[in-house]
Amino acid sequence: MALTEHLLPRGDDAEQVDPLVIGRRVRHLRTARGMTLDQLGAAVGRAPSQISVLENGHREPALSLLQRIASALGVSLAELLDPEAPSRRAALEIELERAQRGPLFSSLGLGQVKAGRSLPTDALEALVGLQREVERLLTENAATPEEARRANAELRATMRSQDNYFPDLEAHARTLLTAVGHPGGPLSQRTTAEIAAHLGFALHYVHDLPHSTRSVTDLEHRRIYLPHTLTTSSDPRSPVLQAIASHVLGHEEPAGYGDFLRQRVETNYLAAALMLPEEGTVAMLHEAKAARRLSVEDLRDAFAVTYETAAHRFTNLATRHLEVPVHFMKVHESGTLHKAYENDGVRFPSDALGAIEGQPVCRRWTARAVFSLPDRFSPYYQYTDTPSGTYWCTSRVQGSPEGDFSVSVGVPFPDVRWFRGRETVERARSRCPEPDCCRLPPAPLAERWSGRSWPSARPHASTLAALPAGVFPGVDQTEVFTFLERHAPGG
Repeated sequence: MALTEHLLPRGDDAEQVDPLVIGRRVRHLRTARGMTLDQLGAAVGRAPSQISVLENGHREPALSLLQRIASALGVSLAELLDPEAPSRRAALEIELERAQRGPLFSSLGLGQVKAGRSLPTDALEALVGLQREVERLLTENAATPEEARRANAELRATMRSQDNYFPDLEAHARTLLTAVGHPGGPLSQRTTAEIAAHLGFALHYVHDLPHSTRSVTDLEHRRIYLPHTLTTSSDPRSPVLQAIASHVLGHEEPAGYGDFLRQRVETNYLAAALMLPEEGTVAMLHEAKAARRLSVEDLRDAFAVTYETAAHRFTNLATRHLEVPVHFMKVHESGTLHKAYENDGVRFPSDALGAIEGQPVCRRWTARAVFSLPDRFSPYYQYTDTPSGTYWCTSRVQGSPEGDFSVSVGVPFPDVRWFRGRETVERARSRCPEPDCCRLPPAPLAERWSGRSWPSARPHASTLAALPAGVFPGVDQTEVFTFLERHAPGG
């Protein structure tokens, strides 16, 4: 019979019994009485090896055996089961042993250290101290949802402070485009490959790219591995340019989640700056503003990019070059905010920490109203009165493997005069975050169905979990390294 099953009550008290503590207490009492393993084993009818296994905490002892051991050592069973370590030395040994049996120590691939009498106490203290410090650093730097939201809020504030314009990234884009003699206009796939070749990289399209990656760069053999097929909504140039951007910008292994997010923003920005070069894009935008026909759709068509890329690029350049404040939103069909940017005073929904990702967007806003249209794939224009002012937005829906998203660009009412679509008569009024704006059901529906229904929610798997651990969050490094080994020249 096992001790934890037949000796202690159920509940929290059961957690007080630890085979390691019992084992160290038996050893402490045995050595204090000058008994050997052979002597104690003989007294209780067990082989010395069985007593050694018990003292090392590798087995949960039966109650009957513990009663005989307590009698042989001249103590009560209660004293033998005291949950406190019998000495400071024993407490250190127990802590080290627990650590070495845990997943963190196993992940380091280090050999086990036997915490026996031959190990000096100062060495034992150093090992335990190192273990505590490693755990502290991991806890401090863990990419928990709270830490990720804080890092994202800080990054968004940085982007707002410089109007989402990064002059150093624009300079990198100009240098690369000049090096390959790009004449302006849309960036072809051939020119994209020429940029990679200029930097010394060869492109390899494969069917077995690790599922957790968009591309994999072999820095040793100067190869960029890319998926052989892309979804209909994907731009085949984007993963190439993003991989190139990380190399050009000298990105190193991210030191934390904030560093990871910053690198992702920089690679996306540089990729967009290559596909929509600043000089040509700004010239087109100035001409369109002068004619009062600014349009994200026109930008998309002129440079042969996705609507989302054109919308992002517009936010990079609108304030710096056109003096137009702007906001951008990407909203899932479920109504939750996926990502956003603003420098025009619009107030996005946020939680107590100021994070906006995953927050429900008002049903009256353009980004939600577009989903209710029969034609969801044409641009939709709407004015929305909000507590922070009136905004005009253009929005359209795009598909993805995760569902449909609306991508929206908006400006304050005084700046709508520069945009195509300003003549729309569509108008809505939002009082969010007031609950009775759109979050509470209409009274007749509430009266009819409250207490008479039970929806089964579909939460995201990551709702309660920490973000994936590792140098690159969410990337399976074993899968990546196995892939690289499989494809390496001569492998």
